[in-house]
Amino acid sequence: MAPPMSADQFLSALRAEGLRVVEVDGWRTHNRAGHGAWGPLNGVMIHHTVTQGSAATVRICYDGYDSLPGPLCHGVITKDGTVHLVGNGRANHAGAGDGDVLRAVIAEKRLPACDEADTDGNARFYGFECENLGDGEDPWPPAQLLAIEKAAAAVCRHYGWTERSVIGHKEWQPGKVDPRGFGMDWLRERVHERLK
Repeated sequence: MAPPMSADQFLSALRAEGLRVVEVDGWRTHNRAGHGAWGPLNGVMIHHTVTQGSAATVRICYDGYDSLPGPLCHGVITKDGTVHLVGNGRANHAGAGDGDVLRAVIAEKRLPACDEADTDGNARFYGFECENLGDGEDPWPPAQLLAIEKAAAAVCRHYGWTERSVIGHKEWQPGKVDPRGFGMDWLRERVHERLK
């Protein structure tokens, strides 16, 4: 079982990977405690935000909205490659997903297709929301892609996980399309190379 990192451990892991990190006021105690478990942790989930503008993106990921309170992830990765920490603990990002996918992540095996939503992902995954419209046309700047790679690798390195512990929201929950604009196999290969 992998216990959650402390706020200091999470921050240190990201910075040790060479990331530029901004601590949003209150992130260390901002979570959905009391609304379900947080841990054991098994992986890292990557999302796109369907937003534009770094400040507005960070704010919505911190606050959430009426039907889904924040935090909506643990870190927001903006276009310039900065990681903005918005939550520590359970966050509303993964939702219910496929238990077969979770078992594959735990075993670090190739993922099956997700076809059901029977397992609480908010308890088991660190989440990074990445600023992008998610329309397949909004570009992913190299600095942002590098930061996504580094953030995923930082968590994996802390726990001794391989790149198989990094998944996209679309690989977890039926009907989701994020992240759109780059392939998860491509990202996992980059994480693999970084973890060597």
